[in-house]
Amino acid sequence: MSTVLITGANRGLGLEFVRQYVQQGWQVLAACRSPESAIELSELASQSRKVELLTLDVTKELEINALADTLQGRAIDHLILNAGVLGEDCAKLGEMTQAKWLEVLTINTVAPALLIQALRNNVAASELKTIVGISTRVASIGDNGSGNMYSYRTSKAALNQILVSAAQNLREDGVKTLAIHPGWVQTDMGGKDATFTAEESVSGIVKVAESLTLEESGSFRVFDGSSVEW
Repeated sequence: MSTVLITGANRGLGLEFVRQYVQQGWQVLAACRSPESAIELSELASQSRKVELLTLDVTKELEINALADTLQGRAIDHLILNAGVLGEDCAKLGEMTQAKWLEVLTINTVAPALLIQALRNNVAASELKTIVGISTRVASIGDNGSGNMYSYRTSKAALNQILVSAAQNLREDGVKTLAIHPGWVQTDMGGKDATFTAEESVSGIVKVAESLTLEESGSFRVFDGSSVEW
């Protein structure tokens, strides 16, 4: 049985990842800051033995390392680095502060890097050996025609670089990485007027992840499989 670990699994894309992987028969390690207060996630866990709830605040290095200790020896086929923030209070000139910047960078950039570091052996021990970082098209430097979104764009562009570096460093172990744009999705972050449903986005992401080859490791893709310029 394949195993997936999902961060930020309590809502939005993360919760939909849990639903779809369970439907496909995977063992799901669903990590979020407060599983006991995540009502929908807890309901999924009560309905299926395939869902294991894990407590993880990605802003805390000690919790990331403790998670690695807990999961020592367990293979993780797909590591979904989904937890993230939009950084709306640090998006424009005139409103940025060091504290706001560091908050966004800690969650969107540093945490994924530390998770890759902590769980690399778990992924390498699996059959599918795939790490997926939820990125965004607005991280593309070549596609930036509007400015603003300073901390979000920057933090996700840095995440892309982390995934490319990991693709190089983990290639000998057969581990593949993928930066993926989920589309404008109808979640709390994307809003109700967004173009795509969470079901559509996650279904596409899972398919792209499952078909990823070692030669394609480090790619920057859209959930429909098309490529995004760096």
